[in-house]
Amino acid sequence: MILISDKQKGTVIENVLVELTNINVNGLQNDGVMEHDLRVFSYASVMAATDNFSIQNKLGEGGFGPVYKGTLESGQEIAVKTLSRCSGQGTFEFKNELILISELQHTNLVRLFGFCIHNEERMLIYENMPNKSLDYLLFGTDPTRGLLLDWKARFGIIEGIAQGLLYLHKYSRLRVIHRDLKASNILLDENMNPKISDFGMARAFVHNELEANTDRIVGTLGYMSPEYAMEGIFSPKSDVYSFGVLMLEIICGRKNSSFYNDDHVISIVGYAWELWKEGAGLELMDPTLGESCVRDQLLRCVHVSLLCVEENAVDRPTMSDVISMLTNEGVPLPIPTKPAFFTKRRVVGRGGVGGNDLELIISINGLSNSDLEGR
Repeated sequence: MILISDKQKGTVIENVLVELTNINVNGLQNDGVMEHDLRVFSYASVMAATDNFSIQNKLGEGGFGPVYKGTLESGQEIAVKTLSRCSGQGTFEFKNELILISELQHTNLVRLFGFCIHNEERMLIYENMPNKSLDYLLFGTDPTRGLLLDWKARFGIIEGIAQGLLYLHKYSRLRVIHRDLKASNILLDENMNPKISDFGMARAFVHNELEANTDRIVGTLGYMSPEYAMEGIFSPKSDVYSFGVLMLEIICGRKNSSFYNDDHVISIVGYAWELWKEGAGLELMDPTLGESCVRDQLLRCVHVSLLCVEENAVDRPTMSDVISMLTNEGVPLPIPTKPAFFTKRRVVGRGGVGGNDLELIISINGLSNSDLEGR
């Protein structure tokens, strides 16, 4: 048993990581327990829970590395997120996620049970989500998709994600900007409640800090706000932009990238804007929704999503405003302006053949084009 004093928790975890990495993690015979029930798992217990990381228990793979389902001796199901040695992410992201998520507790955030360090391997142990990720259900070919993701379920997912972001931005002990909000980072429990996950790229603000700047752009193209993608400026409004894109995906059941083709291409944001201008917002509706769709509510969601992807961060609503607009039909909605959106075009001599000659362009209200490099 590892006993932790009542110091500030982030510092405690950092100290424990250093000590365990250098001293005795590999020698632990029993799992250790830290404050707030955060556990230091022995490698033997993780191996046993996942059946030696068997392929049958592999749930998927992200930027961090493969994720495995496991079952502890107590019967508790877990998801083991392992740091791949060829991952673009590393120890910094591992520590960042561990320190941040251990400070955060909300019904719409995934719950972290603990971690395991073994030689060069790093693992985060989470609660297992029976319905996998929103990405898996929303864009997959599972025949139960239409039953699980009717309009009531989708609107509940939208509202739950919004509540999770509001907590991160306003009510958590740390003011957290997620910076990589997308469908694959939304997990679904047995009741289809959404849980925001993957905090490896997140940043904590002090509560009077409005924005920050970085020269290390991280995240996923298509979900990045223009000021972040082009200038490295991020704030809570960066997450609001990503939320707007994600909401459009939930409405239409298509990935942002699915709107790209070999000719003129446009993102889901540009596509939604064109339909909304023409008064044809209902054409965004996923056909599988059928009669379950509440059309006025769907159109309101389209409207709010376009407010979230406004070009200028200051014009986007806060997550508190978003929740009010989504849940209170009496709240009048501002008229959105033409958003910034990503496009692709084919250019000659850029990368030869094999699909590498696609150049990403970010277009801001059609006024200018700039190269965008994803890192």
